[in-house]
Amino acid sequence: MQQVPAPFSRHLRVHQHRDHAVLEFLGEIDIAAAVEIAPYLDRVTTHPDARIVIDLRSVEFFDCSGLRLLYRARSRVLDHGGQLHLVCTHPLTLRVLRITGLSRLLPPHPTPDAALGQPEATSGTL
Repeated sequence: MQQVPAPFSRHLRVHQHRDHAVLEFLGEIDIAAAVEIAPYLDRVTTHPDARIVIDLRSVEFFDCSGLRLLYRARSRVLDHGGQLHLVCTHPLTLRVLRITGLSRLLPPHPTPDAALGQPEATSGTL
C-alpha cells in the first residue's frame, strides 16, 4: 500500500504496525473531529488492498459521527479488496458499537496484535 502522508490533526495519529497502517483516533470523536479525519480516511481506504487498523483506545468520547467514519471506512476498504481491523477497549465506546450492531461488522479487539491475529475480522454480516 502506498503511504499517504497524515494530515496535522489533534484527532488523528498515523503509524505502521507490521504491514498495516494504524490510524489512531484521539480525544473526542464528534462532528468536528470527523470533518478533520474524513478526508484522510477516504484517501487511504480507496487504495487497492489497503491494510488498515483503526485504533480507538485513546478516544474519550465517541458519537454517531465516529460511527459514520467507521462504517464508511469499512465499506470503502471492502469495496477495494482490503482489510480493516478495529481496536477498542473503552467500555462506553464498545457499548455504542454493540448497540448499533457495528461490532458484528467490525469486531473490536483489545490491541493491534490481537486484531491482526484475526485474518477475517472484516467479514462479519449484519
